[in-house]
Amino acid sequence: MNRLPRIAISVGDPAGVGAEITLKALNDPEIADLAEWLVISDPVALEAAAARCGINLECLRCTRVAAHNLVPDSGITFGLMCAEYGQAAVDYVRRATEMCLRGEADAMVTAPLNKESVTLSGRPFTGHTEYIAELTGARESRMLLVSERLATVHVSTHIALEEACRVDRQRIVRTIQLGCEAMRWMLGRTPRIAVCGLNPHAGEHGLFGKQEETAIEPAIAEARSLGIECAGPMSPDTIFVRGMRGEFDLIVAMYHDQGHIPMKLLDFDATVNVSLGIPILRTSVDHGTAFDIAGRNQANPANMKAAMRLAARMAAGKLALGAARANAAGN
Repeated sequence: MNRLPRIAISVGDPAGVGAEITLKALNDPEIADLAEWLVISDPVALEAAAARCGINLECLRCTRVAAHNLVPDSGITFGLMCAEYGQAAVDYVRRATEMCLRGEADAMVTAPLNKESVTLSGRPFTGHTEYIAELTGARESRMLLVSERLATVHVSTHIALEEACRVDRQRIVRTIQLGCEAMRWMLGRTPRIAVCGLNPHAGEHGLFGKQEETAIEPAIAEARSLGIECAGPMSPDTIFVRGMRGEFDLIVAMYHDQGHIPMKLLDFDATVNVSLGIPILRTSVDHGTAFDIAGRNQANPANMKAAMRLAARMAAGKLALGAARANAAGN
């Protein structure tokens, strides 16, 4: 690899903390040196955040990619949920995704947007992952949460719990496969995978539900037949403790909160959201717009820095792999 990776950043909802944490992260020389950063935002949103946190935009080592959703010089009302800001945030994501698809960026990092603000704009919206999958034509996508000590991939994410409980064997198998592929790339070895049960105590042999016997156990057996090292189904109330003790590298959670609650408790500031099953690299912070502190210069950029570090690491690896393949083909 003979260049730094180029990474697009969508700054999220203008009324939230996204622009603030982006600027604070870029103000750290260690982060700035990792990549060529392409910051996608309406100028008025970046200027408002910069003024609130005392950062000179001209001193940051990044390229500002100007969007034109908001009226110039209109100011930003921090903490306001509105359709205009929701639509702007979606536009930033769209532009970052398209830059990756065109090869203008090697990866993208997303700051938080507000789903309700997006919905107010008239667009049905369940989350970044699903929207990016739609834009890229991906038929499936999964959410992987990565911390320094443990990772969790989710069979389902932003759907009602009632629907999430209708677990599907093939979806579980594919989730295990995608998680295994991502972790193998990150770790450089075969990951140790544990699969959660859906019910308390993993169903207790059918006493508390049949999903383990009808869907999860067969899925694990199929994954093993494909050469994947995975165990389960295991009781959801102990599996994360075992993972933190070093028994597993990756845990497969059956639904959103089963995976999110322990991961956020274990390492809220450094847990990064990675999208799987899409043809581009995308990482994200794992927190929301924090409207309650937006515009007060109180937002902690630690999670944004972690997302940017991981995107840079993954993109650099992608470039190095491409260069190695090109050299091999040339020889």
